[in-house]
Amino acid sequence: MTSAQAADSAESGPESGPESTTWTIAEVADEFDVTHRAVRHYEELGLISPERRGTQRLYHRRDRIRLALIMRGRRIGFPLEEIRTIIDMYDDHPGEAGQLRYLLSQIGDRREDLESRRRDIEDSLAELDELQRRCQEDLARLPAKR
Repeated sequence: MTSAQAADSAESGPESGPESTTWTIAEVADEFDVTHRAVRHYEELGLISPERRGTQRLYHRRDRIRLALIMRGRRIGFPLEEIRTIIDMYDDHPGEAGQLRYLLSQIGDRREDLESRRRDIEDSLAELDELQRRCQEDLARLPAKR
């Protein structure tokens, strides 16, 4: 999802409104189904930057868009540093086109990694099936206990 698509998605929610609309940490945590601690962690990493009023954090539309991108990236297995790179590319040079090219290369890398993991899992399941079959055969050959 590009930053523009995330903006469209974030704006279509029930909380859409004027640019001055803000949300509390509880509201964004609930919306994205994460803990307050996770939201604060993303802030500490500089992935989001809420407005501070004393001890209160106020999240603007940009923070919600960035949280949507973070959560999508996490769901598909990107590490936070890759997510940061992808998000930051939208704001900096080379812009959205560069962001999309980079994202495509990362998707390819992620796909290869997941395909490799799938093959490893399938191999492990086949080994477990074979081990289970042999154990059942060995058990069947043992004399019955009285």
